[in-house]
Amino acid sequence: MARTPENTRSFTLAGHGGSGKTALIEAMLFDNGNITRMGKSESGNTVSDFSAEEQKRQISISTSLMTMERNGKTLFCLDSPGFADFVGEMSVAITIADTAIIVLSAVSGIEVQTTRAWDTTCDTKTPAVFYISRMDRENADFEKVLMDIQSEFSDRALPVLLPIGKETNLKGVVNVLKKKAYLYPLDGSGKFQEADVPGDMLEAMDSAREAITEAIVEVDDALMERYLEDGEISESEFKGALRKAIAERKFFPVVAGASTANVGIHQLLDFIVESFPSPLDMAPQAAQEGDNEVTVKTDPAVAFSSRCFKIMVDPYVGKLSFIRVASGSLTAEGNSIYNIAKGEEERISSFKFITGKEGKDVKEIVAGDILALPKLQSTKVGDTLTQKTGAKWIFPEISFPAPVYSVAVVAKSRADEDKLGNAISRTLEEDPCLTFEKNVETHDNVLSGMGDMHIGIVLAKMKERYGVDLDTRTPQVPYRETIRKTTEAQGKHKKQTGGHGQFGDVYIRYIPLSRGEGFVFEDKITGGAVPKNYIPAVEKGLREYMLKGPLAGFPVVDFKAELYFGSYHDVDSSELSFKLATRLSFKKGILDANPILLEPIMNVEVIVPEQYLGDVMGDFNSRRGRIAGTDSHGKLQVVKAQAPLAEMFRYAIILRSMTSGQGNFSMSHSYYEEVPPDIAKKVIAAHKQEEEEE
Repeated sequence: MARTPENTRSFTLAGHGGSGKTALIEAMLFDNGNITRMGKSESGNTVSDFSAEEQKRQISISTSLMTMERNGKTLFCLDSPGFADFVGEMSVAITIADTAIIVLSAVSGIEVQTTRAWDTTCDTKTPAVFYISRMDRENADFEKVLMDIQSEFSDRALPVLLPIGKETNLKGVVNVLKKKAYLYPLDGSGKFQEADVPGDMLEAMDSAREAITEAIVEVDDALMERYLEDGEISESEFKGALRKAIAERKFFPVVAGASTANVGIHQLLDFIVESFPSPLDMAPQAAQEGDNEVTVKTDPAVAFSSRCFKIMVDPYVGKLSFIRVASGSLTAEGNSIYNIAKGEEERISSFKFITGKEGKDVKEIVAGDILALPKLQSTKVGDTLTQKTGAKWIFPEISFPAPVYSVAVVAKSRADEDKLGNAISRTLEEDPCLTFEKNVETHDNVLSGMGDMHIGIVLAKMKERYGVDLDTRTPQVPYRETIRKTTEAQGKHKKQTGGHGQFGDVYIRYIPLSRGEGFVFEDKITGGAVPKNYIPAVEKGLREYMLKGPLAGFPVVDFKAELYFGSYHDVDSSELSFKLATRLSFKKGILDANPILLEPIMNVEVIVPEQYLGDVMGDFNSRRGRIAGTDSHGKLQVVKAQAPLAEMFRYAIILRSMTSGQGNFSMSHSYYEEVPPDIAKKVIAAHKQEEEEE
């Protein structure tokens, strides 16, 4: 039987690191019969954490795809990492799947990445379900975590699976919708018995079901009217309204379970199959066709279109491009795929439904499917893939968080230097949260990512895959130089040799400009003191010499140069002579104009639990920072500040240490400001020492 979008369910597992996402997908795969024993992250044998770095570090590093069949439905699960260094992976996974299961520990409750996952679902309008895990652990508290979810996220977060007992007394779960209990041993077998709901839980079950009914009838006015009149609706109406309410974010189901003890996972899987939205329940996707905005329905009958959301380089299979099919259907046989943005067509070798690192070939794909295409050469993350004679629309680019941690990378040998370009380009293709820049001012090769762990993993991967060994150091701050007073300086270049000599003579006035105005050149020559054909050489010389200021070798900015007088020689003057004369004037003029160093100031936004607020604010003071204000976000505090870039290179590491891994931040350039004299002296002295060593 051909698969159809109504028989597809896709969901992302998202949440804070260590909340139990990988354990949950292991239990799902085991209970569904995909694997014969459950692995553990600490043993390095889970299906989703299959890379060498994941197994070594015992954490998820990149999103992995799991494909399951259950009760006639195809389930696509994206297991995303929970550590702040890999937040880009999580946000993309939530964007791609139809539903997000936000995993919280019943012991720890809401943590920083929980909030980030929820915020992402709000931004992308993705339906959300909360899974409260680890109900078998000491200090597990379902009611407290549920109340926190309701107070911080939504009062429409209502329990669908209630836990029976907790900690070592966890007995199973009650399905509020079916009014049944399911009893489990705590041995990880996943075997359960259906039973009557315990008497002391009947009131909680009825109360939860009534609250859910009141929330979901709002999706249909006629249904709500009937419910208000009769006090109930039919079972079929309830099921239809339930799925619609989840899809429209009018209801956020909360489920309880224990993944490693394998309690309640069967009921969660059945709830996914029966009640999660299918691709057909979701709103059409926005796209651009030429100058027009269009919407694309998840319809298998329209033209085929899809979007690449992840690139993975597999040591055995090669490059895999992961796509989500947005519309239409396609068969692998004899077909090709067309990259609209690049205007390139590529032959399809196969379609692969992926579970961890294993792939299963399928002959046809349909709207809603999530899969991998091997060996596409030109495709990059965010590209829209169609057929050449088919859809002409392009889906919006996928946005990624800006990097917050940078290192300068230095090749250890000439051989490493030769291989660096290829290794970097391939790595960037696979990881859009990385950037690489050859800084023309500081000459550093700057690799930037989401934290020291992220960068460390990238460097280890480059060494393992491409044989490139790199050292790292703190990047050079891209300082600027500017002037504070107006000066005038002559530059005279005179050189007599046999034959033609060299002669150029310029008088230039140097005037400070406001911050951010850059460089302005003005020709104020009268009476032909400098011939017109030599004036461009003066401006060209200034633009060249200002890239390396006389104070500490940094670009000179925010000044005006007026060429107001000079002299020339009919035979010996040339463009080069005037350029060299300009150099002499520039060096003297800038040094006489009270030059200063400027440094980049960054806008910084830090999100931390309330108990760390004082530490974070105090730390900014020690970084020459200024606090602009604070906001509350539930139990989290948002600190808005400004600080010099020079003080922020290792902030990702310091913040993690200061907040036990619970803080995260974003950073963007704001403006340039004068460097304090004591720090400027050190920068200038360091530059002079470098020059002497050279």
